[in-house]
Amino acid sequence: MNVIISKTKEELGHKAALNGSKLINEAIKKNGKANIIVATGASQFEMLSELIKIDIDWSKVTGFHLDEYIGLPITHPASFRKYLKERFVDKININQFFYVNGDSEPTQECDRLANIINQHPIDVAFVGIGENSHLAFNDPPADFETTEPYLVVELDEDCKKQQMGEGWFKTIDDVPQKAISMSIKQIMKSKNIICTVPDSRKAWAVQNAVEGNVTNQIPASILQNHKNSWLYLDEGSAANLA
Repeated sequence: MNVIISKTKEELGHKAALNGSKLINEAIKKNGKANIIVATGASQFEMLSELIKIDIDWSKVTGFHLDEYIGLPITHPASFRKYLKERFVDKININQFFYVNGDSEPTQECDRLANIINQHPIDVAFVGIGENSHLAFNDPPADFETTEPYLVVELDEDCKKQQMGEGWFKTIDDVPQKAISMSIKQIMKSKNIICTVPDSRKAWAVQNAVEGNVTNQIPASILQNHKNSWLYLDEGSAANLA
């Protein structure tokens, strides 16, 4: 795992987007197309706003959605489909984008997405790390073993507190109990992983993911095992690193 520390979250987002765009363009040059994974949440604001400005032939790119709440309509302010549509998909001419539909029957939706992503080897995954060190919605203890590309997961208390704290929900009781999440093994199959993690509230998670042992109690620690992963931090999120 390569760790890059910037002074501000804006600089972090710019650097992450530059590297990500370079990797996407390299895949297009080599294969005539590229497949990517896109995350959501406050950690991705700056990176996504920079990425859409960079010269990429999006008509040759297929995108996959990382995770989504179960039972939350796309009209809800916290909907990740709404987030990606407004901040990313509608701003580019992407070839295809496969959303996670949290309104569908969850098991069938996991199967649908699995069938599609199995035909699209991922070139670049854009992800973040949660305050509890979750990767996607794989809260601790995360399932490191399942080979299923998408899972139905239950959100833990720390995860729900983060979603409320970021302003997506008014109370913790408003946060859905379950979500559909891309699995750890599916994320790790990506050829390249761009992980952007700003803010001091993530400092504990970053420290344990970078300096601790690889364990499913710290899901993001698995990134230590990926040779082409980059962790983009600002001074706040990097504060606890030795």
